[in-house]
Amino acid sequence: MQSIFKDLKQYSRVLITFLLILGCTAPAEQLLKIQGYALGTTYSISYVSNSLTPTLLTQKVDSIFQVINQSLSTYQADSDISKINRGDSLLVIDQHFENVYNKTSEVWEHSQGFFDPTVGTLVNAYGFGPGKSLNKVNEKQRDSMLEFTGWSKTRLTKQKTIQKEHPFIYFDFNALAKGYTVDVLANFLKSNQLDDYLVEIGGELVAKGKSPRTGKFWKIAIDNPEQGQERNFIRTLSLDNEALATSGNYRKYAVDTESGLRIAHSINPKTGQAFPTEVLSASVIAPDCMTADAYATALMIMPLAQSQKLINSKPELEAYWIVSDSIQGIKELFSDGFLKEE
Repeated sequence: MQSIFKDLKQYSRVLITFLLILGCTAPAEQLLKIQGYALGTTYSISYVSNSLTPTLLTQKVDSIFQVINQSLSTYQADSDISKINRGDSLLVIDQHFENVYNKTSEVWEHSQGFFDPTVGTLVNAYGFGPGKSLNKVNEKQRDSMLEFTGWSKTRLTKQKTIQKEHPFIYFDFNALAKGYTVDVLANFLKSNQLDDYLVEIGGELVAKGKSPRTGKFWKIAIDNPEQGQERNFIRTLSLDNEALATSGNYRKYAVDTESGLRIAHSINPKTGQAFPTEVLSASVIAPDCMTADAYATALMIMPLAQSQKLINSKPELEAYWIVSDSIQGIKELFSDGFLKEE
């Protein structure tokens, strides 16, 4: 199966894993799990059910991946997004594309334009894609590509077609499509009257109910960005019927010779520049995973103070930043409600 998008986060995102801690399990409840590889990364679903078998769930999950790929995969030549990227202005988009487009417009507006999925041409030019070397982009090249960058240069019509001011404008929903797919899978489980499950794709996840092994909310762990050969976690937390997504730059970066700060994999869509930043990662808790995924990316691009102000203005969101400090080393910053007592 081909990937939905260029999985830039396989180099740069903070990996999140859930911890299933052994404990008492009610006899009538059985923890089931399926896992595999899709959308350019790994996925896993842990759930409790007496009727939905792993075989049946795997079949349904595969069909969901195929449908979303057909809508949103930039790797699939005949997908809707690929046709739109080639200039098709008559194609009527499906509900998946519409949902992702509308969420993008919402986050683009609330982030004051820092979140922008038309920035892919610049990302590729800098070499921030998988397996590439970092490149320098001169002002003339940058200005040329900025003509083809800008969410405000696109619109969704009443006829459900996508119009672009320039045919070279390129959509890549890498920053929120995995989160959206997590939501689609979670909604399928919910529609089958499941109350306890954990859905994860490439570290983006939705937790519902409780783990039957502990009788407590699902617990996840966030990687330490300064880990060595042995993997270790900087923090664990429980999710109370919530979604969480993380974006980071500590696996794919350059070091600015003047400031000594890392240059993030994210590009400022307003200037077209890769920029020095002290933020190593940003995690967002939200009611749904698409929202968490999009805002986690936005927080990596926005100035730190501005991103904190944004989160504080949205009571439905909580955030956690891992920051590189020249004096203190690694520093953790939290919104007021990120850490909850269990």
